[in-house]
Amino acid sequence: MQVRKNVLTLSIVAALSVSGIAAAQDKPADQKAKDLDAVVVTGIRGAMEKSLDVKREAKAHVEVVSAEDIGKMPDKNVADSLQRLPGVTISSAGASEGGFDENDRVSMRGTNPSLTLTQINGHSVASGDWFVLNQSDNAGRSVSYTLLPSTLVNQVIVHKTYQAKLQEGGVTGTVDIKTRQPVEFAKQFTGNVSIGGVYSDLPGKTDSQFSALLNYRNAASTAGILLQVFDENRSLRRDGVEVLGYDQISNKAGDPTKPVADAHPDLNGVWYPRMIGAALFEQKRERRGGLLEVQFKPTDNFSIDLSGFVSKLNASNYNRNYLLYNPRTIGAGISPAAGYVVRNNTLVSATIPGAAGTQYGLYDMIARPDEKASTTYLALDADWKASDALSLNFKLGTSTGHGETPTQDVAEWRVGGTGASWGLNGIKNAASFSLNESTAAPQPNLALDWIFGLQNLDIVDKDKWGQIDAEYFVDKGALSSLEFGVRFTNHDRSSENVIAQGPACIDSSGNVVGFDWSQTNWCPVGTRSPADRANFPSTFQNYPGGFGSGFGGSFPSNVWYYSASDMHAYNQLTTRDPVGRRYPVYEFGLKEKTKAAYLQFNLEGDRWNGNIGVRLVKTSQDVLQYLAGGSASTTGSINTAWGYFTPQLVSNNYTDVLPTLNFKFDLSDTLVARVAATKTIARPDYSALAGGLSLSPPSSPNDVGGGSSSNPNLRPIRSTNFDAALEWYYAPRALLSASVYYMDLSSYIGQGQSTQQFLTFDQAHPNGYMGNYLVTSPINTKGSVKGLELAVEQPLGENFGINANVSFTDAAESNGKPLVGASRNVFNLVGYYENSHLNARIAYNYRSHFFNGLDRRSAFNQDNTQSVSASVGWTFNDNFSVSLDGMNLTNEKLRYYADNKDQPRDIYQNGRQYYLNFRFKF
Repeated sequence: MQVRKNVLTLSIVAALSVSGIAAAQDKPADQKAKDLDAVVVTGIRGAMEKSLDVKREAKAHVEVVSAEDIGKMPDKNVADSLQRLPGVTISSAGASEGGFDENDRVSMRGTNPSLTLTQINGHSVASGDWFVLNQSDNAGRSVSYTLLPSTLVNQVIVHKTYQAKLQEGGVTGTVDIKTRQPVEFAKQFTGNVSIGGVYSDLPGKTDSQFSALLNYRNAASTAGILLQVFDENRSLRRDGVEVLGYDQISNKAGDPTKPVADAHPDLNGVWYPRMIGAALFEQKRERRGGLLEVQFKPTDNFSIDLSGFVSKLNASNYNRNYLLYNPRTIGAGISPAAGYVVRNNTLVSATIPGAAGTQYGLYDMIARPDEKASTTYLALDADWKASDALSLNFKLGTSTGHGETPTQDVAEWRVGGTGASWGLNGIKNAASFSLNESTAAPQPNLALDWIFGLQNLDIVDKDKWGQIDAEYFVDKGALSSLEFGVRFTNHDRSSENVIAQGPACIDSSGNVVGFDWSQTNWCPVGTRSPADRANFPSTFQNYPGGFGSGFGGSFPSNVWYYSASDMHAYNQLTTRDPVGRRYPVYEFGLKEKTKAAYLQFNLEGDRWNGNIGVRLVKTSQDVLQYLAGGSASTTGSINTAWGYFTPQLVSNNYTDVLPTLNFKFDLSDTLVARVAATKTIARPDYSALAGGLSLSPPSSPNDVGGGSSSNPNLRPIRSTNFDAALEWYYAPRALLSASVYYMDLSSYIGQGQSTQQFLTFDQAHPNGYMGNYLVTSPINTKGSVKGLELAVEQPLGENFGINANVSFTDAAESNGKPLVGASRNVFNLVGYYENSHLNARIAYNYRSHFFNGLDRRSAFNQDNTQSVSASVGWTFNDNFSVSLDGMNLTNEKLRYYADNKDQPRDIYQNGRQYYLNFRFKF
């Protein structure tokens, strides 16, 4: 139904375009030229015209977004602006943590974000992630756009086809974010200040937003300095009902669910939900930083630019999840009562009868008071026109990113009454479940199950680069110039001294002492125990009123919880010993060195131009990880509570030859055709090469846990690409375009699984046992992507306009499995109005479902998403304006599912956001 709506909308757009074309063609060509010269447009219209001019003149296939004014992009987030472009998609999650209220990742043409290279001013940028799982387990090469405020941006150029002179690393393309240069400002002194606030309706809070720009250049435009700063705060709340994976009932010998399969043969091979929870996530985001740029142009032939950028995102958060826990019901061999329902080979409805000694629920409280991410860079860029024929560009720089989780205050509580039940309601409504107890306050049977949580996690990402690019103008026949250059990089990524906390007995001097498992509360007499109810926090709060409103289903909503500060105090009853509790499973080192050289022939003829080139790249990788095993005599081994760990170094080298071909043909004054054939590479995700081993423990020695690990022997993603485009610039600020593309992924990275054993601790096994885990690891495979993109930009009279685009993608691995991040259909529609005082815009985005990888041994697919945003602004004069932006105006919910839509995973709601800003120019 949604696709039919999109097609209908596109048909309406096309009809409007035809009317605009006819009107334009009624005028003689010379009159149209005079009209274009006579009208100077700014704001929305000026930005669109500038973007189309850059796109049209480009020698390869690009898309462009331009700022409407100094410090004013079309959207509050750069990723939001990019999603309006054909073939570009966005995601509000870095991996499988579920989406939030701000778009975080950008990808192109049916591939995952790691296959799109993001640059700032043509150089790399290291990045960190604020979410703990994305820092180590799911760390890709994509950049988190939550660290990049839109106020810094002058223009974004999306390269859809590769040229030999471009840095390698983006299989599908490159996003190059351009900032302003000091000497290019029209006035000697320019100031711009934006003051405002954002109201987030789900948490019901208002937070401040501030940014400022100061620029000075001398009268001769030979020197200038630019300073931009930002301080942006926002409160976030996400309501969710989560289904954390699916397990399968089996009659195989030794399987813990065999008693269920034996008692109910119709359930053999049926999938059941592992955990179902009511999850409340709250966060405060504080993004602060700035850009300083100094530019000198002492002669017409030489200029030098030094820029430094820093962005820090403080992202303290608190996640609570009240869970029905089936590993200790069906997973422990307890059969459901009569009347259960199986649909699509899934146990969608069941009641677990009450039985003494059975645990039905868990309640996770995880506070991360100082979680954060940051990125910085220092870059030197110099241009030298050595002669009339030779121009040189020099780049030298370094960039550092951090993803940090210094502290996690955690408790996992045993909850639940007698018996439990659930009902899965597809993906439109939340799953229903009950633990047959009141959730308004802690119950008398509340008990501690365990305390876990990584501490001192700091993923450090460092990139250093140096490059020289040259262009030699030949102007002989069809050869206009030769471009050539070299580039060297050192990239380091590391995680060190990670601590895995656990519960501890604390004596009167504050020291950790050993457990006494003969005692009810685990600890020796006279010590403080985390299992002693007397040490539980004494006060509690409840989920906000209206939690999960509009989700459908029936689930606990008025759920009690301890405050984050109480959790911090309670977690003093833990051990975070940096020696004994060191956890090398999450420690690694990656050193990656690249050397690249290229040669590109730029060609030009009558109404055509193009380039043919080749780039040679050599990559060297050293991956250090710690593997379980070894002894005191093993070189480099580490002795921990989990036994010995031994370092393993894996080194790999590979060389790639990347030929490129791009041609542009001016078929007429308004019609442009482009063709391209290229070979591209992207290196494997950091966590795929050297990430932490993430484990979800089994409930007992007979259960099977889940996990994910890395593979240091992965080959890079390699693709041979073909692209063809037709662009019709039929009127001023107007475009009708179509493009087709095909990508042959001769080397891709998919997922494989293997059963492994790891030492596992829980309350019942304080000394540990060797538990079985089904571990998912990346492997090399093959795949392909093909697609079609259609776009139209149509001004309607002097003040109105629309633009729309639709993308169709067919992507799969060679074994038929879906590619991560590939949506079959993406559609965008934007309408705007602008005059000298008023500007207004409304934007609609639709993206069809896509596969997002594996999570807890189960598929993680995101269902179709759509969003509506709008902005309105009033310009009082050249110095003062006001704007109001609304995001997620239709309050859409994010829905996820496993293998089919009778296996829901999550449903989330983040609410709407409203930004009010006052802008002053001087």
